Amino acid sequence: MIEIPSDLNSDLVPLAFLLGTWEGAGVSDFPGAEKCNFGQSVTFSHDGRDFLEYVSHSWVLDAEGNKVRPLESESGYWRIDSDRKVEVVMVRDQGVIEIWYGELADQKPQIDLVTDAVARTAGSGPYSGGKRLYGYVKSDLMWVGEKATPEVPLRPYMSAHLKKVVTPDQVAAWAKDLGDLPDDGIAFFK
Repeated sequence: MIEIPSDLNSDLVPLAFLLGTWEGAGVSDFPGAEKCNFGQSVTFSHDGRDFLEYVSHSWVLDAEGNKVRPLESESGYWRIDSDRKVEVVMVRDQGVIEIWYGELADQKPQIDLVTDAVARTAGSGPYSGGKRLYGYVKSDLMWVGEKATPEVPLRPYMSAHLKKVVTPDQVAAWAKDLGDLPDDGIAFFK
């Protein structure tokens, strides 16, 4: 279920499906890098201004699904205009800053992004641009990223399937709505 907070800037309502903390797992595979399964936690939040704040942390998983070590972290800001054009400014722990532009699909919660500008520090690895697709599918957040370097043409390199994390405050709010439920709870299912 998509909830629209009352204090969300009205310009951001089309992006409300992103709000919250999402966790899950995915696969990373790119020439010259270790192929691995990874875990990920992504948070989209707002403070009433005209942008969403984005923070993502991912980590390598072993064969049993245990955390092995950090994989990558990124943070940034997402905006959308009245024509459903999306812009993202993102910073990665690898020494990369990106500006992404894209569009929110018509009639569905899906965002296609493409890098417009990339700046790298001297210590960062080769990277020349990318594409990302984010989609809200059956209450889950799914994404796939493509990447290019001077040596490797644009190709998929990461994808993940994330589920929304329910906070204790949300559970408490839902519990308040169940006030007229019988004490034993069984009557609810009859």
